[in-house]
Amino acid sequence: MKSMTEKSSINNLIITRVFDVPLDVVWEAWSDQEMFKRWWGPKDFIAPHISIDFRTGGKFVYCMRGAGPDGIVRDFWNTGKYIEILPMEKIVMTMSFADKHGEPVPPAHYDMPGEWPNYITLIVTFESYADTKSKVTVREIGIPDVVSEFACLGWRQSFDKMTQIVLEESNRIASIV
Repeated sequence: MKSMTEKSSINNLIITRVFDVPLDVVWEAWSDQEMFKRWWGPKDFIAPHISIDFRTGGKFVYCMRGAGPDGIVRDFWNTGKYIEILPMEKIVMTMSFADKHGEPVPPAHYDMPGEWPNYITLIVTFESYADTKSKVTVREIGIPDVVSEFACLGWRQSFDKMTQIVLEESNRIASIV
């Protein structure tokens, strides 16, 4: 479950993880609001608010709570829109920083370094891998190089949390069948 690759270039971050569960369980971790809430955010962060209208054109608002680069615990809000959803294959969405009402704010609101666009684009692809495994690739377009290492760490830690969640869900499903 620790199979992962990372690549970074100017304004483009690509992260891949292989999960030891079927694709439908990994897809549910992204599409089900309650499952998403359990894994979203790096280690030691929680997601006290997740609102997902999971459909093409739907909006989402996420809140992560944890210590920022300055060590102070606070809420970090994001909002965006689902541009394309191909079930079990791909999610394309825009994402920007937001206030607690889900309204976009500049990255400077959270003391984020670097030159940021108004929003970044995330392309998440899903592949069935070796019948009982799933591969997820996240591509962030527009993220500044200065934060790419921090973003990679955040995704690694989020995927570590997701690993636990999807294993629990897969085991729960197997016990029912």
